Amino acid sequence: MSKMIFVNLPVKDIAAATRFYEAIGCSKNEQFSDHQASNMVWSEAIIFHLLTRDFFASLTPKPVAEAEKASEMLIALTMDSREDVDAIVEAASTAGGKADPRAPTDMGWLYNRAFEDLDGHIFEAVWVDMAAASASGQ
Repeated sequence: MSKMIFVNLPVKDIAAATRFYEAIGCSKNEQFSDHQASNMVWSEAIIFHLLTRDFFASLTPKPVAEAEKASEMLIALTMDSREDVDAIVEAASTAGGKADPRAPTDMGWLYNRAFEDLDGHIFEAVWVDMAAASASGQ
């Protein structure tokens, strides 16, 4: 089996969260989805597993964080171009998320914007020109 990342995220509304993740480019894998979970495929190696808050809570001995109130993690997604960075942030905003919860970063060779999903989880959309980064000593 190849190495994969499953990002388990607590959500308040499975149906709304599923629509949001479809809007930013994920596809739902019905095989691993039910009334408590939506398995949202970002790539062959990265899956967002959206879980109802109650189901998520049953999997951890710690309290479930309120993503609207505290940052639990930042999830960075690499994009193929600056335009793709802008497109996913706009798609997130159009689908009910929040665009640019912090100022964008533009270093020429690196372009980064952020968005929040419906539950407040923060994602960074990042494009890096690796050749330019290497040439600049980064």
